[in-house]
Amino acid sequence: TLAPLQKMGMGGRRLGDSLASAGSSTRDPAHEEDSQAPYPALAPTVFFCFSQTTRPRSWCLKLVCNPYPFSFCMLVILLNCVTLGMFQPCQDIRCQTERCTILEAFDHFIFAFFAVEMVIKMIALGIFGHKCYLGDTWNRLDFFIVIAGMMEYSLDGHNVSLSAIRTVRVLRPLRAINRVPSMRILVTLLLDTLPMLGNVLLLCFFVFFIFGIVGVQLWAGLLRNRCFLDSPLTHNLTFLHKYYRPEESEENPFICSSPRDNGMQKCSSIPNRKEYKIDCTLTVDAYYPQLDSLDLGSRNGCINWNQYYNVCRTGDLNPHNGAINFDNIGYAWIAIFQVITLEGWVDIMYYVMDAHSFYNFIYFILLIIVSMGWGSSPCEICQVAH
Repeated sequence: TLAPLQKMGMGGRRLGDSLASAGSSTRDPAHEEDSQAPYPALAPTVFFCFSQTTRPRSWCLKLVCNPYPFSFCMLVILLNCVTLGMFQPCQDIRCQTERCTILEAFDHFIFAFFAVEMVIKMIALGIFGHKCYLGDTWNRLDFFIVIAGMMEYSLDGHNVSLSAIRTVRVLRPLRAINRVPSMRILVTLLLDTLPMLGNVLLLCFFVFFIFGIVGVQLWAGLLRNRCFLDSPLTHNLTFLHKYYRPEESEENPFICSSPRDNGMQKCSSIPNRKEYKIDCTLTVDAYYPQLDSLDLGSRNGCINWNQYYNVCRTGDLNPHNGAINFDNIGYAWIAIFQVITLEGWVDIMYYVMDAHSFYNFIYFILLIIVSMGWGSSPCEICQVAH
């Protein structure tokens, strides 16, 4: 009874073998061609006609996949950095010097090299699609730089401002990131951590907003306080400024405290006027018994005109050409940002203390302590992501 079953099993195996051989004989030739391609990971056909074995794509594939020919790109990128550093836009407006001519020739060579490299990669990899040229983010950056250079050459001589387009040249050194794998991994890691820094940025905005509101509520308009001349002084004093200025510029203004505030600097703190390195101590009444005469050469000593700057009221200008103030939330954020950078924050603190109160230093110390804690959060996020 087992013999018929054994015969049926042998027949089934023969039938399966015959079907497998028939299937192998009818396999898709295109699939066999793909499996036998020199670079299976890349597109088998680009531009609808270039296979991986078709010239000139086969040559381009050898250049792209060989690390030695394109190691020359790093030297070109370094050369580009040197030429960008040597360019002097204020002196090379018309490019008539020999140095500018040489730098311009190098710039033409660098652009041509990058353009040829882009074309070779497009032929080898294709333009659109997975693992094609524009499928990679860094290749898209290279493509943008080359297109910007083409626009610069095409618009040159047409009375068009090219300053915005020429600024794209500074992105050329970023092409080195695509050539160094370790640097590319590091930059990619940093870019991947940016979404994780959203909470840190939200905290920064919250702190900026709170400290900005406090600054506006306390010190709006106070940094414009100046000591003005007393109104009863009716002499023709055109040589005097309308308010006291330690210097001709507003780089170091004398900010006074109004009577309703408790600042550290009053108009009575203005030092005596000096003429020929001599302190002036006289008043107008003592110097001019007859007020109709202003004969400065017939009197001994000099008038301390600074003693008449005794009216503290709001002026027109803020320190540093109006850049430092707490008049609104926007300018308050600018001042806060300068404080947390620790660049010139002491001057801002002294301005506020002179105009409002000595205890305002607590505001700035707290702001610096809070801002110093932000630096550790991004580092911790990067470590967790890594």
